[in-house]
Amino acid sequence: MSSAVFQIVRSWRGRQRAARPPQKAAAARIGGPTVGRAVLAVASFQAALLLGGDFHFAILGDRTGEEQPGVYEQVWKETAADHPAFVVTVGDTIQGLNDATADAEWREARKIFVKGIPLYLTPGNHDIWSDLSERLFRKYSGHPVHYSFDHEQAHFTILDNSRDDQFSAAELAWLEADLRAHEKQPVKFVFSHRPSWLIHVLLKNPQDPVHQLAKKYGVKYVISGHVHQMIHSNFEGIEYFSMPSAGGHLRASMKYEDGWFFAHTMVDVTASDVHFQIKEVKPPARITAATDWGASGLLRH
Repeated sequence: MSSAVFQIVRSWRGRQRAARPPQKAAAARIGGPTVGRAVLAVASFQAALLLGGDFHFAILGDRTGEEQPGVYEQVWKETAADHPAFVVTVGDTIQGLNDATADAEWREARKIFVKGIPLYLTPGNHDIWSDLSERLFRKYSGHPVHYSFDHEQAHFTILDNSRDDQFSAAELAWLEADLRAHEKQPVKFVFSHRPSWLIHVLLKNPQDPVHQLAKKYGVKYVISGHVHQMIHSNFEGIEYFSMPSAGGHLRASMKYEDGWFFAHTMVDVTASDVHFQIKEVKPPARITAATDWGASGLLRH
């Protein structure tokens, strides 16, 4: 047990002794060892929740949607060099949309993933479009179409809106149940492929159902892909991200300052804060923070 936890426990036990009536002190001493172990276990657990451990993880944007040759491989190379604890994607790992070729596409995609780095896939519209493609996603991702996991003090929720621009009532109900079950986790991230929240957030409409659940359960980070463009917005204390592409084609102006570029994102999580570094593929490998970006592109030229 760390010295910090020991001090918490010793202080707590001192206050308990001072407040305890004399006639009950002997009874408490009789069960001392058992009571002491229980108190230490509770205090250690509470301290772990409060303090957590520093770590960093990577977010990868869309690989496909007219995949550009060699980009995804380079993104993975640069991601691995940052030694993330794990990688979360925002969907579109295969080109898909064809049941006949989907299994072979997944086998090819797996050859690019770096062994030894845990990978959490979000289902995209190029990953799931039919019953067969859903079964293949489950097979190759190792997860259901929606799922969640914890790492240190953070909770991660992966949603499925692969076949609709909006979340179904059932998906929203599952999201609320998941967030309620992990309400005590101090840091929460919600991932989905399509940015179903985008219009509501940009128009500052608080009625978006994901936004309402995020506010209710203390989610601070909502992250999507699909657009292939770097977009960032803070609405009522919640950070919203549309991540840049990791290989899917660039659209519109195709200019960096408008959010059109290939990259991976490193997220540093500490006991007190979360920092995003958006790292453009080399060259020229420009690195920016989340606060450098807005809804219309780069804020700081």
